[in-house]
Amino acid sequence: MTHIAENEVAGKRTGNTFQAKTVKGEATRLKLLSAAEEVIGSKGYFRTSVVDITLKAGVAQGTFYVYFPGKQDIFEQLVRDLSHNLRREVSQALVGAQGRREAEEKGLAAFFSYVKKHRNLYRIVQEAEFVDEELYKWYYRRLAKGYVHGLQAAMEKGEFRPLDAETVAYALMGIADALGMRWILWEEKDVPKSVINDAMTMIMEGLSAREGR
Repeated sequence: MTHIAENEVAGKRTGNTFQAKTVKGEATRLKLLSAAEEVIGSKGYFRTSVVDITLKAGVAQGTFYVYFPGKQDIFEQLVRDLSHNLRREVSQALVGAQGRREAEEKGLAAFFSYVKKHRNLYRIVQEAEFVDEELYKWYYRRLAKGYVHGLQAAMEKGEFRPLDAETVAYALMGIADALGMRWILWEEKDVPKSVINDAMTMIMEGLSAREGR
């Protein structure tokens, strides 16, 4: 590696991932992650090699190991990045939502939008169950954690009935996950507005606080 190349990537390692110091170095790291998302999402983790990833990214194989010790390390970072970016987009979509119904509808729309841009999310997360079971569990637990806080707030305001917030969070995550798979993954279409409306009716009528219930 030349002196210039070393300066481009000089940075620090956090856990099993390398945080690039320069803009160019970070761009290379993100290029590798993007390539991993596409290749692993297409071929699966076990059929994907580091060479496949570097060829897709258009970088030398040796460069890969500057940023990631191995294939499992880039896979872990990929799952964590997908989770972080999904949660960020949903959180941004909820800004300004008036009441829990609007928050739920905006959250669904943001999830579907993210899945449309990252269609390989489903396969990558499914692969995680067999590559690193703890990572697989972390993915869903981390999504649920933020959801629980919002649901608890809605229950405290009387917008939702006082149920176990974690149970409700996983149930609603399951609805979003299944509808995204049904329409975006299988049909390669946007989730129809009528489907979203029906889902919202089921969610709100099943959870809304009502007198006499």
